[in-house]
Parts: sequence; C-alpha cells; structure tokens
Amino acid sequence: MGNKVRQRCYKCFRPISHCYCEAIPRIDNRTDVLILQHVGERSHPFNTARIVQQALCRCHLIAEHNQRLGTHHLPIHPNAGLLYPRANAPSLTELSAAKRPGQLVIIDGTWHQAKTIVRDVPQLQHLPCYRLAPSSPGQYRIRREPDAQSLSTLEATVAALKSLEPDTAGLDQLTSAFNMMVENQLQHPANHGVWRQKKTRQSRPRNLPRSLFQNPEGLVVAYGEATPGGRGKHTVTRSPINWVAQRLSTSERFAHNLRQRKPLSDADLQHMRLSAADFDSAVTQDEFRHEWNQFLCRNDVLIVYHQKTFQLLRQIEASQPRCLVLKSIFGKRRSGFYSLEGLLAAEGLTLPTSEDQNRAHQRLEMAIALVEHLMMQYENTRNHDA
Repeated sequence: MGNKVRQRCYKCFRPISHCYCEAIPRIDNRTDVLILQHVGERSHPFNTARIVQQALCRCHLIAEHNQRLGTHHLPIHPNAGLLYPRANAPSLTELSAAKRPGQLVIIDGTWHQAKTIVRDVPQLQHLPCYRLAPSSPGQYRIRREPDAQSLSTLEATVAALKSLEPDTAGLDQLTSAFNMMVENQLQHPANHGVWRQKKTRQSRPRNLPRSLFQNPEGLVVAYGEATPGGRGKHTVTRSPINWVAQRLSTSERFAHNLRQRKPLSDADLQHMRLSAADFDSAVTQDEFRHEWNQFLCRNDVLIVYHQKTFQLLRQIEASQPRCLVLKSIFGKRRSGFYSLEGLLAAEGLTLPTSEDQNRAHQRLEMAIALVEHLMMQYENTRNHDA
C-alpha cells in the first residue's frame, strides 16, 4: 500500500491518485507559445507551466538558470511578443488582428524571478511587451499570488490565447481541468492544510531582515566611492566621487560622478577605471541631491555592502532612506571574508567581469548578485515549506 502512495505520474508529477492528466485537453493553438521557466519552479509540485505544455500543440518550455538563458540563443521568432506588464504595455485585447504577435513569450516564476529573467536575458529586452487585464481574480488558491488580480501561468496563457485567437477550441476545458486540480488539492487537508499554515507565516532563513522581503518593489541597491585618504592618513571627511544605484524591481539605474574640488590623480582614476573625461559631465552636490530625490520613492529601502558607503550620503546631506548593510547581514552567519569579492566567493557566486564597466558599476553588480542570492534563499525556503 505504501508503494502505491509513492507512485507518481511523470507528466504532471502528482501522485497517481491525484493525477489530472486525463482531464487536460489537447489544444490546436495557432500562436506559438514559448515558456521560460525559472529553474526554481522546475520541481515545484503545483507548477502550472507543465499543464500548459501538455495541453498546447505549439508550446516550448525551457527551464534554466538566468545566466544560461541569457547566453543561449533562444527560439524567439521575429514577430514575438513578451507577456509582461511593463509600463505603457498595451493590453492584448486592444490589438488589431494585424498587430497580434505570432509568438507569445511567457515567463514562469514568482514576480521577483520573472523580473530577474527579463533583466538578465538580452533577447527579451527589445521585445514588445503586452499585458492582460483580468476581469476576475486568479483561482490559484493553493499558491500565494502578489495580489488578487495576479494569475498563474496557466490562467495567463489561457487569457492571452483567448484574446489572440478567441475561436480556438479547448481553452475553457483547460481552465476547467485547472480548477478541478485546485479543488481536489484543497479537499485534502491531511496533505495540504499544514502546508497552507506554513505558507502564510512567510518563513525566511535565519538572520535575514524582514524589510528585505516586505516591499520588494522598494529595494534599491547602491554603491559609491569616496575621495582617497592616502596611505597611513586618516581623512575625517571623505566626500563621494561617484554613486550608482539600481531599483531591483524595474532595473532602473541611477549613476552620477560628482564634481571634485581638485582633479583626481592618474593612479586614483586608474584604480576606479575612470578617466578625466568622465568628469566633464559631473554634477554638483546640489544637483546630485535633486536627482537622488527624484530617483527615490517613498518607503524605499537602500541596500549597500558597507556602512561607510551609506555614510557618503550623509557627508553631502543627501536623502538617506532606511538602509540594510550586506556585510552585517552575512557577518551574522559567515566569517572569514574581508571584501565584497571574498563574500561572493564564500557564497559560491560568480564574480561579474566586464572590461566595459568602471569599478563602481562592477561592484554594484556584485552587491545586486548578493541581494538576489538572499532573495533566492528566501524563495527556496518558502517552496521547501510548501
């Protein structure tokens, strides 16, 4: 009897007793669908991209790490469109027949995972984006969505195809099969009720601050370099030379060099991979404060590697939002690192390398990689609790 319980269907990955494959229709869709699945979703027991792949005749699913998705040549057609709610993206229902995409690229993952895929895959960054305007809340009640209007990958795909090819048969049947799977799962409290309770607690790895996950839209990672103090000298006031930052949710960048009282030495410029020409468009401290205030949003959380980086804002009286220090976060659980590079190596992360970037931008990429590493640990913990 115990062996029967452990037997699984290798199409839907559900126990044989809960297999729903027979209810999944075969749909002869005309619009090609390419699903890019975040690798963290590949083995999730309640992932709906597998159902979509089973149902659609024209569907290709690729599950891979972001870095590999970004370097491989993906099978994206010239007339493809990305289903992604970028600013000013038109609704699929607004498109005329002549403007409808011939291929629909859909990202499967949490909202945070989807944003990192769009950011890390160059082939996606120039695609036209389209959005959905759901008239009713999503029905994926066995997994938490960011808000009531968020849809599962299956629901989003069905809604998109209904907009592009409303005469295609089987789409409503696919929705019915999905709803049946949800209802069957919810009717087994012995298997699922405990999971629901754990999910709502939003557990997180130890020593990770709650503010890192409460408002992902407001996370801003920053790095700044200061005027050199000279070997063996203690400089009381070190003003910023440059400041770079990125909003994680949108990949919006802030970057400015600041005007210096006296020119930097050739050695300092070489160390920062800058040239004297980079300061031709440098801003004053007043201009910096104005631009920085324009970039920040209310309730933003700033993330820096070292407390001294944050102090640079204080030196020029610029806005100082609530701050998280990566060195302190990682220092509570890991010892033996003495630099940003050392911390990445200790966490098993690849150092970003680019000869085209100056030192500040490269170190910003390192800090972003560490923050995303923390976010991934958080997502994995939630999936494990599931």
